[in-house]
Amino acid sequence: MSSPSATTEPQPDLRPADEPQAAPAKQPPAAERVYAHVKQAVLERRYEGGMLLTEGELAEAVGVSRTPVREALLRLEVEGLLTLYPKKGALVRPVSAQEIADVVETRQLVEDHAVRKAAAHVPAGLPDRLEEILAEQRAMAEAGDLTRMAVSDRCFHAEIVRATGNAILVRLYDQLRDRQLRMGVAVMHAHPERVAKNITEHAAILDAIRAGDAEAAAAAVRRHVGRVRDLVRGDLP
Repeated sequence: MSSPSATTEPQPDLRPADEPQAAPAKQPPAAERVYAHVKQAVLERRYEGGMLLTEGELAEAVGVSRTPVREALLRLEVEGLLTLYPKKGALVRPVSAQEIADVVETRQLVEDHAVRKAAAHVPAGLPDRLEEILAEQRAMAEAGDLTRMAVSDRCFHAEIVRATGNAILVRLYDQLRDRQLRMGVAVMHAHPERVAKNITEHAAILDAIRAGDAEAAAAAVRRHVGRVRDLVRGDLP
């Protein structure tokens, strides 16, 4: 193997003298990097509920000082993912039974309205988009990619809500995103057999929308979301 310092000649820069040099890609601010690292780990359950995170460990993991770590942890506490304890660290908040009930109730209210509206007046392009998501989910199931499957599951329902054209409803639904993903990842990992059932239930929702059957679509959503609630709570085997 030749040494990097051997006789390799430097290559001339053939660009015109007045051509600007490409600027190196900027890294996000340190606090933003810590925030993204911790949030992703919590949502994917690499940092599970009840785990204590210390500033020093997080600073080392991301390669920053402790100051941006504190800033990121404060932001995540406001979002309800962590509880801060001075001089100890940050505790990842477990998902409570009340939180599960609140999320499911809100989902059912929003999604029931959205799917009825979609079935009554099928928006152009919605069935094709949902079919694309289903195809992606089948590929993810084949690959055993449970985390991406949880994200795709949420995308399927979000597409139906977006199709209402109601910007306020969409914003309300988007506020559930982190909690949905966290619960979804928990379900997928605890019940991997649920992946195939999810796809079947999504297909039933899509079929009802295509058929213009608002009652069948709403009933399919209620069954689907209700089973997720029961699985997260451990009420189903």
